Amino acid sequence: MRVEQLMTRKVRSCSPDDSLAEAARIMWEGDFGCLPVRGNGADHVEGVITDRDICMAAMLQGRPLSDLRVADVMNSQVKSCRPTDSAEMAERVMAAARVRRLPVLDEEDILVGMITLADLAREAEREQNLQSPSIHGNEISVTLASICQPPRHELAP
Repeated sequence: MRVEQLMTRKVRSCSPDDSLAEAARIMWEGDFGCLPVRGNGADHVEGVITDRDICMAAMLQGRPLSDLRVADVMNSQVKSCRPTDSAEMAERVMAAARVRRLPVLDEEDILVGMITLADLAREAEREQNLQSPSIHGNEISVTLASICQPPRHELAP
């Protein structure tokens, strides 16, 4: 199964100049946990921001979300996949990067969709009784376990 068969095509995004309040509003209205960040109207993805990024920034900086910018919080190390990649390839990227969501970029690196671990899990559920499923539930659980490994933070002396 290819990514393009499972991905969400209508993707909302935000800009690096948007406030965290605006990014949070978009996430709330669309029930998203992550937004791609596109620079100044461009279709190219400059980063991603998650609901957790917003919460942690609010807590650590103690300032209103309207005073904080997406650019200051987003992850600019974007992991992605292509629409023609296999679902298994997308799952491997998620596991290695320890992320639940990937932007889907075309050959020109333009955003064409998003694929999530939830998309893969739903497909595994649909295929569970097939003779040759393309996605297996046990693989999804291994990927989730990999993503959920606690980070190894260095403790300050």
